[in-house]
Amino acid sequence: MATTVRRVDYFYVLVPDRPGEAARYLAALQREGIDLLAFSGFPEGRGGQLDFVPADPRAFRALARREKWRLVGPKRAFLISGDDRPGALARVLGKLAEAGINVVAVDAATAGRGRFGAILWVRPEDTRAAGRILRAR
Repeated sequence: MATTVRRVDYFYVLVPDRPGEAARYLAALQREGIDLLAFSGFPEGRGGQLDFVPADPRAFRALARREKWRLVGPKRAFLISGDDRPGALARVLGKLAEAGINVVAVDAATAGRGRFGAILWVRPEDTRAAGRILRAR
């Protein structure tokens, strides 16, 4: 199977640097049956940033309002999936490099059964060009 690239909406929240913060947010999503396409968490300032790529952004936003989350977004990212082979992600990143587009961040992992997945961020002003270059749907 070929590598596919999909434009996605993502949202983030800033959280205190305390045990269980990500678990609390993910548990709320689980209770409501809201599925995520991707999730990433990392240190930010004195706390952390949790990035969510919901399968249903409308349902996600409704939950965030009910829970009074200080949600930022939607913003745009690219969800990448394909056959797990040497250089699969390098090819994608190489296309952007050739076009002079800087990748702000990327998280990737094997998905098992010979597949991989990644989420990739570029600057907002580069989103349209990156989508065109990567043939994102």
